Amino acid sequence: MASTKPGERKLQILQTLAAMLEQPKGERITTAALAGKLDVSEAALYRHFASKAQMFEGLIEFIESTVFGLINQITEQQENGLAQVQAITGMLLNFAERNPGMTRVMIGDALVNEDERLQVRMNQFIERVELAIRQSLRLAATQGNASEAEATVRANMIASLVVGRWHRFAKSGFKHSPTENAQAQIVLLLS
Repeated sequence: MASTKPGERKLQILQTLAAMLEQPKGERITTAALAGKLDVSEAALYRHFASKAQMFEGLIEFIESTVFGLINQITEQQENGLAQVQAITGMLLNFAERNPGMTRVMIGDALVNEDERLQVRMNQFIERVELAIRQSLRLAATQGNASEAEATVRANMIASLVVGRWHRFAKSGFKHSPTENAQAQIVLLLS
């Protein structure tokens, strides 16, 4: 295999891991299988990552930086709180649809039998997503478009809808689109 820079190899490992997670059967990924896909030794993987958990952390960092970067863009560009909620939920569902392997990480499916701290981190990710939705709903309340008292309950319902659609997408072998009819459902939850 052609020589690559360390950062490039690290990215290549993460991209291959994400691609392997896109397999609908969702078998547990071993470092041996990952090394085989990359046509390198397991030792070569460990030159870039101290453990398989660290590889998953790399995927989680990508998910977090992408999703929260997009949430920040949405809240900066959109002044209407309800429009923010719709844009955030649409983005979350589109992100899953475009990144099926990452969806398995976000729902914790790919993290079963891995280091427990990875699942804790994804739980915190979901909580932060829900907090962002709640903040947009509170903004909508100050704009007279929503109830401040219901912001927490609605944010939880919307986050649950998003996570449920992620689960359905992954568990259907990526056949049921997470975006199908989603905006209509979000509108119902916001009315």
